[in-house]
Amino acid sequence: MLRIENVSYTYDELPVLEDIHLRIQRREHVAIIGESGCGKSTLLKIIYGLMDLEQGAVFWEDKPVLGPAFHLVPGASFMKYLSQDFDLMPFTTVAENISQYLSVFYPKELKARTVELLEMIELTEFAHKKVNTLSGGQQQRVALARVLAQKPDILLLDEPFGHIDNFLKNSLRRNIFRYLKENGITCIVATHDFNDVLPFTDRVFVLRDKTIIAKGKPMELYKNPKDLYIASLFGEATSIAIDVLKSYGNTKRKIIVYAHEFRVSEVSGIPTTVITSYPMGNYYLVQGLMDNGENVFFNAESDLPAEKKVFLNVSIETINQRIQQPSVL
Repeated sequence: MLRIENVSYTYDELPVLEDIHLRIQRREHVAIIGESGCGKSTLLKIIYGLMDLEQGAVFWEDKPVLGPAFHLVPGASFMKYLSQDFDLMPFTTVAENISQYLSVFYPKELKARTVELLEMIELTEFAHKKVNTLSGGQQQRVALARVLAQKPDILLLDEPFGHIDNFLKNSLRRNIFRYLKENGITCIVATHDFNDVLPFTDRVFVLRDKTIIAKGKPMELYKNPKDLYIASLFGEATSIAIDVLKSYGNTKRKIIVYAHEFRVSEVSGIPTTVITSYPMGNYYLVQGLMDNGENVFFNAESDLPAEKKVFLNVSIETINQRIQQPSVL
């Protein structure tokens, strides 16, 4: 088990993290999500031992993870940290980078393992290319394979697919997270991309205002976000009063409604004026203005012109599901 106990951190007299407590089981995959600058990367660096703690402690099983003041070379040997800086050997080949930490005393195993990792990151044809000739996204894939070659007990990933082309991201996610599960590697991913989270992680921790504000299984947090901030990490959403949704509601309590949960009608519902439509492929994301002056985001099957009057509805099942949650802001 990885234990983060009462961890706080200040940078240049500015608090970055306050009173962080986490328990992560061996083989578990978790995500730390939150807006840019909320402290995700700092937390990963603390877990890895790249920073000296001012308050609190980090343990893997019963072994403390200590910072640079205690180690000539910072970082814990049993875990690996893939940061947004790739730390590659630029003037050697892709294959040489990946195989650097594999044993040269077993050449057949070294070759087979290198080939396996090249296939996983889909760079087989680039095996003999120098790393400094690759794009940023290709270098990020090499960095992923390089840390996986070392088979750590824990892998820390900081925005692991941020530089990778969209058409490759999905297959790489599947390859990487399947490999980690099959090899029993504990994984913590810091990300703002819900596509890294919903299909692949066992639990999620939401970071905001220097502390953990929510935790749970990914789909539970997605289906029942307790506030608009959490919902916005998974998609466009609106905080809306129940008496606006249903005139008989007789309460101004607000709930969260995702854009895809609205249904557009020409005859009845919440009166809304279209502001802008954004084509998203097989649907349009529409920003509208309700009669009470509040903005709302909803999905539509077709392009809706600006100033068009429409009506929005939300199913009673969605309302009942959200109304069981604490009141939102």
